[in-house]
Amino acid sequence: MCIMAMAWDAHPHWRLILIGNRDELHARPAAPLARWENPDHLIAGRDLLSGGTWLGVSEQGRAAIVTNLRGHGDPHPDRASRGALVTDLLSGREAAPPADFNPFNLILVEGDRAQFLTNRPAPLRTDLAPGLYGLSNGTLDAPWPKTLALKSALLDWLVAGADDPLTLFDALRAESLPHAGIAPDAPSDVPAEAMVSPIFIRNPVYGTRCSTIVAVDAQGQGVIAERRFDADGAQTGESGMAFHWPERGR
Repeated sequence: MCIMAMAWDAHPHWRLILIGNRDELHARPAAPLARWENPDHLIAGRDLLSGGTWLGVSEQGRAAIVTNLRGHGDPHPDRASRGALVTDLLSGREAAPPADFNPFNLILVEGDRAQFLTNRPAPLRTDLAPGLYGLSNGTLDAPWPKTLALKSALLDWLVAGADDPLTLFDALRAESLPHAGIAPDAPSDVPAEAMVSPIFIRNPVYGTRCSTIVAVDAQGQGVIAERRFDADGAQTGESGMAFHWPERGR
Protein backbone atom coordinates (compact mmCIF):
# COMPACT_ATOMS: atom_id res chain seq x y z
CA MET A 1 0.00 0.00 0.00
CA CYS A 2 1.67 3.20 -1.12
CA ILE A 3 -0.62 6.05 -0.11
CA MET A 4 -3.33 6.62 2.47
CA ALA A 5 -5.17 9.37 4.30
CA MET A 6 -6.91 8.90 7.64
CA ALA A 7 -9.27 10.90 9.79
CA TRP A 8 -9.12 9.55 13.32
CA ASP A 9 -11.69 10.81 15.83
CA ALA A 10 -11.82 14.06 13.86
CA HIS A 11 -15.56 14.28 13.15
CA PRO A 12 -18.57 13.87 15.47
CA HIS A 13 -20.17 11.27 13.18
CA TRP A 14 -17.09 9.31 12.10
CA ARG A 15 -14.75 7.47 14.44
CA LEU A 16 -12.50 6.46 11.54
CA ILE A 17 -12.23 7.18 7.83
CA LEU A 18 -9.26 5.52 6.14
CA ILE A 19 -8.69 5.59 2.37
CA GLY A 20 -5.75 4.25 0.41
CA ASN A 21 -4.26 2.76 -2.73
CA ARG A 22 -2.12 -0.33 -2.91
CA ASP A 23 0.61 0.09 -5.52
CA GLU A 24 2.34 -3.14 -6.47
CA LEU A 25 3.72 -5.19 -9.36
CA HIS A 26 0.78 -6.37 -11.46
CA ALA A 27 2.37 -9.81 -11.70
CA ARG A 28 2.17 -10.36 -7.94
CA PRO A 29 -0.91 -12.50 -7.22
CA ALA A 30 -3.53 -11.31 -4.74
CA ALA A 31 -6.95 -12.40 -3.52
CA PRO A 32 -9.83 -9.88 -3.32
CA LEU A 33 -11.20 -8.39 -0.12
CA ALA A 34 -13.06 -11.07 1.84
CA ARG A 35 -13.66 -12.46 5.30
CA TRP A 36 -10.85 -14.82 6.26
CA GLU A 37 -11.48 -18.29 7.61
CA ASN A 38 -8.73 -18.01 10.19
CA PRO A 39 -9.23 -15.77 12.03
CA ASP A 40 -12.85 -15.29 11.02
CA HIS A 41 -13.06 -11.76 12.51
CA LEU A 42 -10.52 -10.46 9.95
CA ILE A 43 -11.66 -8.83 6.68
CA ALA A 44 -8.96 -8.00 4.13
CA GLY A 45 -7.42 -8.77 0.79
CA ARG A 46 -4.59 -11.29 0.73
CA ASP A 47 -1.15 -11.30 -0.84
CA LEU A 48 -0.95 -14.79 -2.31
CA LEU A 49 2.84 -14.68 -2.51
CA SER A 50 3.50 -14.13 1.20
CA GLY A 51 0.06 -14.84 2.69
CA GLY A 52 -0.28 -11.52 4.51
CA THR A 53 -2.28 -8.38 3.81
CA TRP A 54 -1.63 -4.69 3.23
CA LEU A 55 -4.81 -3.30 4.80
CA GLY A 56 -7.69 -4.79 6.74
CA VAL A 57 -10.08 -4.61 9.65
CA SER A 58 -10.98 -6.91 12.50
CA GLU A 59 -14.42 -7.08 14.07
CA GLN A 60 -12.63 -7.09 17.42
CA GLY A 61 -12.11 -3.34 16.87
CA ARG A 62 -8.91 -3.06 14.83
CA ALA A 63 -7.79 -1.60 11.53
CA ALA A 64 -4.27 -1.57 10.11
CA ILE A 65 -2.42 -0.45 7.00
CA VAL A 66 1.25 -0.76 6.02
CA THR A 67 3.44 1.05 3.49
CA ASN A 68 7.01 0.45 2.41
CA LEU A 69 9.54 3.09 3.45
CA ARG A 70 11.97 4.68 0.99
CA GLY A 71 15.52 5.80 1.62
CA HIS A 72 16.96 2.89 3.60
CA GLY A 73 18.47 0.71 0.91
CA ASP A 74 17.17 -2.22 -1.07
CA PRO A 75 14.84 -4.66 0.70
CA HIS A 76 16.27 -7.99 1.86
CA PRO A 77 14.32 -10.92 0.37
CA ASP A 78 15.06 -13.17 3.36
CA ARG A 79 13.23 -10.94 5.86
CA ALA A 80 9.69 -11.57 7.07
CA SER A 81 6.82 -10.21 4.99
CA ARG A 82 5.50 -6.84 6.13
CA GLY A 83 2.04 -8.20 5.29
CA ALA A 84 2.48 -10.79 8.04
CA LEU A 85 2.98 -7.95 10.52
CA VAL A 86 -0.40 -6.47 9.54
CA THR A 87 -2.08 -9.87 9.80
CA ASP A 88 -0.65 -10.52 13.27
CA LEU A 89 -1.69 -7.11 14.60
CA LEU A 90 -5.21 -7.42 13.19
CA SER A 91 -5.50 -10.93 14.61
CA GLY A 92 -4.45 -9.81 18.08
CA ARG A 93 -1.36 -12.02 18.02
CA GLU A 94 2.08 -11.01 19.22
CA ALA A 95 3.98 -9.71 16.21
CA ALA A 96 7.61 -10.36 15.37
CA PRO A 97 10.16 -7.68 16.38
CA PRO A 98 10.23 -4.66 14.03
CA ALA A 99 13.86 -5.39 13.12
CA ASP A 100 12.75 -8.64 11.45
CA PHE A 101 11.10 -6.66 8.63
CA ASN A 102 12.24 -4.52 5.75
CA PRO A 103 11.62 -0.77 6.26
CA PHE A 104 7.96 -0.03 6.92
CA ASN A 105 5.41 2.46 8.18
CA LEU A 106 2.24 1.14 9.78
CA ILE A 107 -0.88 2.65 11.29
CA LEU A 108 -2.86 0.58 13.76
CA VAL A 109 -6.25 1.49 15.19
CA GLU A 110 -7.22 -0.61 18.18
CA GLY A 111 -10.15 0.25 20.40
CA ASP A 112 -9.80 3.86 21.53
CA ARG A 113 -6.20 4.23 20.30
CA ALA A 114 -4.55 4.95 16.99
CA GLN A 115 -0.81 4.33 16.74
CA PHE A 116 1.98 4.89 14.23
CA LEU A 117 4.70 2.24 13.99
CA THR A 118 7.94 2.25 12.02
CA ASN A 119 11.30 0.49 12.17
CA ARG A 120 13.54 3.10 10.52
CA PRO A 121 15.71 4.86 11.47
CA ALA A 122 14.91 3.10 14.76
CA PRO A 123 11.86 1.19 16.04
CA LEU A 124 9.12 3.62 17.08
CA ARG A 125 5.55 3.14 18.31
CA THR A 126 3.67 6.29 19.19
CA ASP A 127 0.06 7.25 19.87
CA LEU A 128 -1.72 9.50 17.39
CA ALA A 129 -3.91 12.34 18.61
CA PRO A 130 -7.33 12.84 16.98
CA GLY A 131 -6.80 14.44 13.59
CA LEU A 132 -6.10 14.04 9.91
CA TYR A 133 -3.04 12.11 8.72
CA GLY A 134 -1.38 11.22 5.44
CA LEU A 135 1.16 8.53 4.69
CA SER A 136 2.97 7.30 1.60
CA ASN A 137 6.46 5.80 1.39
CA GLY A 138 8.17 8.49 3.45
CA THR A 139 7.76 9.70 7.00
CA LEU A 140 4.32 10.24 8.51
CA ASP A 141 2.72 13.39 7.08
CA ALA A 142 5.70 14.06 4.80
CA PRO A 143 4.35 16.81 2.49
CA TRP A 144 4.66 14.88 -0.76
CA PRO A 145 2.36 16.30 -3.45
CA LYS A 146 0.07 13.27 -3.71
CA THR A 147 -0.15 12.91 0.08
CA LEU A 148 -1.22 16.53 0.48
CA ALA A 149 -3.77 16.10 -2.31
CA LEU A 150 -5.37 13.03 -0.76
CA LYS A 151 -5.50 14.60 2.71
CA SER A 152 -7.11 17.68 1.19
CA ALA A 153 -9.75 15.57 -0.58
CA LEU A 154 -10.57 13.77 2.66
CA LEU A 155 -10.78 17.05 4.58
CA ASP A 156 -13.12 18.52 1.95
CA TRP A 157 -15.35 15.44 2.25
CA LEU A 158 -15.54 15.75 6.03
CA VAL A 159 -16.18 19.50 6.00
CA ALA A 160 -18.95 19.07 3.43
CA GLY A 161 -20.76 16.72 5.82
CA ALA A 162 -20.94 13.96 3.21
CA ASP A 163 -22.55 10.71 4.36
CA ASP A 164 -21.45 8.24 1.65
CA PRO A 165 -17.81 7.20 2.15
CA LEU A 166 -17.75 5.38 -1.19
CA THR A 167 -17.67 8.72 -3.01
CA LEU A 168 -14.06 8.96 -1.78
CA PHE A 169 -13.14 6.42 -4.46
CA ASP A 170 -13.07 9.41 -6.81
CA ALA A 171 -10.20 10.95 -4.85
CA LEU A 172 -8.26 7.69 -5.05
CA ARG A 173 -8.50 7.72 -8.87
CA ALA A 174 -6.73 11.08 -9.32
CA GLU A 175 -4.03 10.76 -11.98
CA SER A 176 -2.87 14.37 -12.23
CA LEU A 177 0.37 15.39 -10.56
CA PRO A 178 -0.29 18.02 -7.86
CA HIS A 179 1.94 21.10 -7.90
CA ALA A 180 1.92 21.72 -4.15
CA GLY A 181 4.27 19.88 -1.84
CA ILE A 182 7.87 18.69 -1.63
CA ALA A 183 9.11 15.84 -3.81
CA PRO A 184 10.50 12.69 -2.13
CA ASP A 185 14.21 12.92 -1.35
CA ALA A 186 14.88 9.26 -2.17
CA PRO A 187 13.89 7.17 -5.19
CA SER A 188 11.50 4.26 -4.92
CA ASP A 189 12.97 0.78 -4.53
CA VAL A 190 10.74 -0.16 -7.48
CA PRO A 191 12.52 0.98 -10.70
CA ALA A 192 9.23 1.31 -12.60
CA GLU A 193 7.90 3.94 -10.18
CA ALA A 194 8.68 7.58 -10.86
CA MET A 195 10.18 9.78 -8.14
CA VAL A 196 6.97 11.82 -8.02
CA SER A 197 3.78 9.97 -8.89
CA PRO A 198 0.05 10.73 -8.77
CA ILE A 199 -2.39 9.23 -6.29
CA PHE A 200 -3.45 6.61 -8.88
CA ILE A 201 -0.54 5.05 -10.80
CA ARG A 202 -1.37 3.72 -14.27
CA ASN A 203 1.61 1.62 -15.35
CA PRO A 204 1.71 -1.77 -17.10
CA VAL A 205 4.40 -3.16 -14.76
CA TYR A 206 3.91 -1.48 -11.39
CA GLY A 207 0.80 0.50 -10.58
CA THR A 208 -2.29 0.87 -8.45
CA ARG A 209 -3.74 -2.60 -7.91
CA CYS A 210 -6.64 -1.65 -5.66
CA SER A 211 -8.29 1.21 -3.78
CA THR A 212 -9.79 0.64 -0.33
CA ILE A 213 -12.10 2.64 1.93
CA VAL A 214 -12.75 1.94 5.60
CA ALA A 215 -15.42 3.94 7.44
CA VAL A 216 -16.56 3.45 11.03
CA ASP A 217 -19.18 5.71 12.62
CA ALA A 218 -19.49 6.80 16.24
CA GLN A 219 -21.69 3.78 17.07
CA GLY A 220 -19.15 1.30 15.68
CA GLN A 221 -21.03 0.52 12.45
CA GLY A 222 -18.46 0.07 9.73
CA VAL A 223 -17.96 -0.67 6.07
CA ILE A 224 -14.88 -1.73 4.11
CA ALA A 225 -14.91 -1.56 0.30
CA GLU A 226 -12.31 -2.36 -2.36
CA ARG A 227 -12.03 -1.67 -6.08
CA ARG A 228 -9.46 -3.58 -8.15
CA PHE A 229 -7.62 -2.57 -11.32
CA ASP A 230 -5.63 -4.25 -14.09
CA ALA A 231 -2.37 -3.23 -15.74
CA ASP A 232 -4.24 -0.78 -18.01
CA GLY A 233 -5.86 0.94 -15.04
CA ALA A 234 -9.31 -0.48 -15.83
CA GLN A 235 -11.51 -1.57 -12.94
CA THR A 236 -11.81 -5.35 -12.79
CA GLY A 237 -13.89 -5.89 -9.65
CA GLU A 238 -15.39 -4.45 -6.48
CA SER A 239 -16.05 -5.95 -3.05
CA GLY A 240 -17.62 -4.54 0.08
CA MET A 241 -18.65 -5.73 3.50
CA ALA A 242 -20.31 -4.26 6.57
CA PHE A 243 -18.91 -4.95 10.03
CA HIS A 244 -19.34 -3.78 13.61
CA TRP A 245 -16.83 -2.73 16.24
CA PRO A 246 -17.38 -3.12 20.00
CA GLU A 247 -18.54 -0.09 21.97
CA ARG A 248 -15.75 2.27 22.93
CA GLY A 249 -14.03 1.56 26.19
CA ARG A 250 -14.63 -2.19 25.99
